[in-house]
Amino acid sequence: MMTQHINLQLGWPSPSLFPASQLLDGASSVLQSEKKTAAALIYGPGCGYEPLRERIAAWLSTSYSTTTPISPERISVSNGASANLGNILSKFTEPGYTRRIWMVEPSYFLACPIFTDAGFEGRLRGVPEDEEGLDIAFLHDALRKVETEGGHPEVPQAKTASARYPKLYKHVIYAVPTFANPSGKTMSLRRREELVRLAREFDALVVTDDVYDVLRWPEGEDGDASKMPPIPPRIVDVDRVLDGGVKDEWGNAVSNGSFSKIIAPGVRTGWSEATPSFALAMSTLGATKSGGCPSHLSATFVEEMLSSGQLEAHIRDTLIPTYRSRYNTLFKAIDEHLVPLGFQVSIGNPYEYHPAGATNGHSQSAAAVAGGYFTYLTIPSDVALGAEDLAAKALDKYNLRFAHGAMMTVEGDAGSVERAGKGYGRGIRLCWAWHTDEEIVEGIRRLAALVKEVKRV
Repeated sequence: MMTQHINLQLGWPSPSLFPASQLLDGASSVLQSEKKTAAALIYGPGCGYEPLRERIAAWLSTSYSTTTPISPERISVSNGASANLGNILSKFTEPGYTRRIWMVEPSYFLACPIFTDAGFEGRLRGVPEDEEGLDIAFLHDALRKVETEGGHPEVPQAKTASARYPKLYKHVIYAVPTFANPSGKTMSLRRREELVRLAREFDALVVTDDVYDVLRWPEGEDGDASKMPPIPPRIVDVDRVLDGGVKDEWGNAVSNGSFSKIIAPGVRTGWSEATPSFALAMSTLGATKSGGCPSHLSATFVEEMLSSGQLEAHIRDTLIPTYRSRYNTLFKAIDEHLVPLGFQVSIGNPYEYHPAGATNGHSQSAAAVAGGYFTYLTIPSDVALGAEDLAAKALDKYNLRFAHGAMMTVEGDAGSVERAGKGYGRGIRLCWAWHTDEEIVEGIRRLAALVKEVKRV
């Protein structure tokens, strides 16, 4: 076995990139001020630390170039995207009423237990991706079938729309639209608009993990890093303005954000954005009413980083240059060592932007955008082993770990398992965020050596 363990599965940021000194500055500013300390060490308000809500709203308005500023009333502070997904389900779904959970496949598999814990075991369903993202025609047909056939198990309804549960949705659609985990694809604007209209038609809530959006750069080593490409509008942005705006006071989309990928996971602070009514309802969760905002002290430190400009500087000057270098290193190694063996890479149709002065619609003027943490590769057809067995052998013999397609099925959905067997199940997910450039190259070399061993003669 190789001595050094290389983990291209781990979707964590490198500890060497954590902005510890900036967090210390924020903590010192808060805890050395009598006024700020008093505000930071009490039970936090239900929707979260008000200065942070204001800073997040302003930051998002600038980052996404929204046509109208985002109001702080649309923001609620959370203790991270994963925990907040559970909170959203607690407030806006009911296993006796909500029909299905729809997840883009290959899926972010660690979200499945969150839905199961919320009472939806056996009702998670996969939706394939195409080159533009989620397959909207497949989802439309599946939703219509469920509604037409009444495909809803007889589960006693424990709660109904009331003062405590003012809105329940019939369906939940979960996706990572930008630099998706695991596929790396970015959903097209056209597809985002189609998804919002579909959600409105079938009374669905689209929950999106928008955690990688700001980690983006021009595709290729020669792209001008000083010209940061714009971020695609989030689905919650589309819902806010499409066809005159949201269908009702609740809307059909919520953006689940987190500072885990851009500060550090241990900060345990995130946010959600939706309509003001939606955000206010999130503040009425039982645990929040009793204990206050689920992330309060850390939220005050994060606010200091945002207000001082340190967070944007950290993203611009540290994270993006580092991740861009690792991304380019990974793809150069893939091209050199894996593509000749028959590996195929598909990140879908690249989301393109048009630099200033370019004419929209002319592909020669457009530049592709790269970003996020992951890419997805299909293993060669002449490799006798499946992706799961290949991953096991890589760990056993080469001390190399990577995620494989069988992990990415939607829990409890036989159709998802069947589609994996015919397609994405022969894929592997690689992450460039954790390891250095040199370690990434070594990992790809080990994978190539393994594949050469197991290819069919």
